[in-house]
Amino acid sequence: MSFPHYFESFDYAQMLRDFPIGDAFTQDFARRSRADIRAHQDRLFRRCVARAWEIPFYQRLWTGHGIKHTDVNGLDDITRLPIFDKSDLMKSLAEYPPYGDYHGFDKWPLTERPITVLHTTSGTTGRPQVVLFSAKSREVQALLVARIWRMQGLRPDDVIHSVYGHGMINGGHFVREAALHYTNCLFLSAGTGKETRSVAQIELMRDMRVTVIVGFVDYIRQLAETARGMGLEPGRDLPVRAIFGHVGRESRTVLSKAWGGTEIFDWYGVADTGPIAAEGPDRDGMYVMEDAQYLELVDSASGMIIGDDTPGDMVVTSLYRDDVYPLIRFNTHDLSAWRLDSSASSLSLKRTVGVLGRSDNMVKLRGINVYPLALAAILNERSEFAGEYICRATRDASGRDELTVIIETRTNTALPNTALERDFSDLLAQRIGVEIGVTLVPVGGTAPLTQIESRQKPIRLIDERPKIGA
Repeated sequence: MSFPHYFESFDYAQMLRDFPIGDAFTQDFARRSRADIRAHQDRLFRRCVARAWEIPFYQRLWTGHGIKHTDVNGLDDITRLPIFDKSDLMKSLAEYPPYGDYHGFDKWPLTERPITVLHTTSGTTGRPQVVLFSAKSREVQALLVARIWRMQGLRPDDVIHSVYGHGMINGGHFVREAALHYTNCLFLSAGTGKETRSVAQIELMRDMRVTVIVGFVDYIRQLAETARGMGLEPGRDLPVRAIFGHVGRESRTVLSKAWGGTEIFDWYGVADTGPIAAEGPDRDGMYVMEDAQYLELVDSASGMIIGDDTPGDMVVTSLYRDDVYPLIRFNTHDLSAWRLDSSASSLSLKRTVGVLGRSDNMVKLRGINVYPLALAAILNERSEFAGEYICRATRDASGRDELTVIIETRTNTALPNTALERDFSDLLAQRIGVEIGVTLVPVGGTAPLTQIESRQKPIRLIDERPKIGA
């Protein structure tokens, strides 16, 4: 039986033309006129729509909203298409097990089928979801990661230490592929603290002379504490010069100081879409990878497109997904806002302010929307904060919602615990505008709840409120 091999299953040269890397991106595509960028997006969008019409999920979704083939003829018509989210994909999985019907890898005879890579999401917000990639979409994701790192200053002589998880989760695998296929760096695939113990990770960093760490910053911050506990000083004994991670609302100053003054760069993406936006060397907002992603910000209540600097849900169309798993108007439920000023680097790409929180992980208290992910930046204002926390949402018999933040603090504080709790509580009330309960625990006290040692993204909310219909 003959069948296509990985790099034979798609046009690799055309992929590089559609999605350039290095100077071909930063000095060419990223500086083109808005009209040229739009034309590129429109060409790829038409391909994605044509493919989506062949897939049962989109046939059902679009015809159910009264959409006909002739209604969408290009990017100008994208708002005619309905927005969907993970709940729609999970319903597809339940009704069409085991892979759902939102893919198209079974369209071709086995001997002609594109290489298909299967992963799942982390399951942070529930049951893990199946995510499928063709060889081309897999390579574009890896290329985008490497492009971002190179844009942020990655050098060929760097040694990269990755704390992204492996197993069925996509992150650790395609990040490794990014380094191997599109950089000249040495790469240490350490994984989470469960895969490689934290002490062993620090020993690796020291012995292999690691210069760059990549991953989610919650665990990276914890590794600095581990190093100091081993008598090693980040920045001196561990000369890490840069961290390329998912920073979000974390305090860069605190993270940089923890690692001896290293440079911090943020980038953002989700499992289904791959990389969406990233900081450049100017740190002047998050540049959208507009050749590969079409990003909309949408009001979660009205569904209206947002053009000003009002926060909204990030809705993504992945312009490179035109074969196995098209992704058109997918609501990530991550909140962001547009940057409307001119770029310090004079790039033409649209920019966002980064992730502000999640619209589906919000607790409303007395009319105030509280986003657990956004609390880190506030808590970092107190020097006693040890960097880890988790929120617990409850509802009393009268139907009143309450939120308690369990906060790790350092033990070398002169304040009694009750006084420090009041200080944290007052800080949160002042910054958010509503009273929030506070419980203080020692360093490591939230680990069983956040699962920071075993998950790529620690849990930040335990929602104990009764579910509707329960």
